[in-house]
Amino acid sequence: MPITDWPMDERPREKLLRRGPGSLSDAELLAIFLRTGVSGQTAVDLARSLLLDFGGLRQLLAADQQRFCRARGLGLAKYAQLQAVLEMSRRYLGEQLTAADSLNSPEQTQDYLQVRLRHYPYEVFSCLFLDNRHRVIGYEELFRGTIDGASVHPREVVKRALEQNAAALIFAHNHPSGVAEPSRADRQITRRLKEALALVEIRVLDHIVIGEGEAVSLAQRGMI
Repeated sequence: MPITDWPMDERPREKLLRRGPGSLSDAELLAIFLRTGVSGQTAVDLARSLLLDFGGLRQLLAADQQRFCRARGLGLAKYAQLQAVLEMSRRYLGEQLTAADSLNSPEQTQDYLQVRLRHYPYEVFSCLFLDNRHRVIGYEELFRGTIDGASVHPREVVKRALEQNAAALIFAHNHPSGVAEPSRADRQITRRLKEALALVEIRVLDHIVIGEGEAVSLAQRGMI
């Protein structure tokens, strides 16, 4: 049965408009993005099969171009559309941070860093540069590594912080394994960076580890 023959309250688009996006399942949200189904499948049916094939919404959104375009009902146009949507979400969250008078919401910061980092299949070490009122100056990905780890060089971090005229920093990196628990190496590099930056009177506010659907703050754990 085509979606247009469904009861009004069960159609994904109408359901979203009446009840809000939070009321929709992953398959219903994806169906709105797809807009149409394929022969023998409605958009919702197609969305369900895609989620099953990819292993979930996050895996579908993180798929590379080749993997994404091989799937039935997708293709280059949908891939380009999806990348545009993802980039808009990153920029929206980034603008929320920079528009704030000061960075006083750990949840908002973690949400932004998760969107930026959780899709990488290798470790990426990044930094939020803040002024003396904890307003965001900028965000940069400073080091990239393999799935086993990234080499982080305190000298380069200090140099970039001085170039940005930052008064404080928040570090973040992802764990491609999906487990956000800080490792011994994470704690060691945080201590080294904090000591190096203290020499030039720049404070380290936090180091956030991004995993699969979760983030762990070293500051909240009392490790900074």
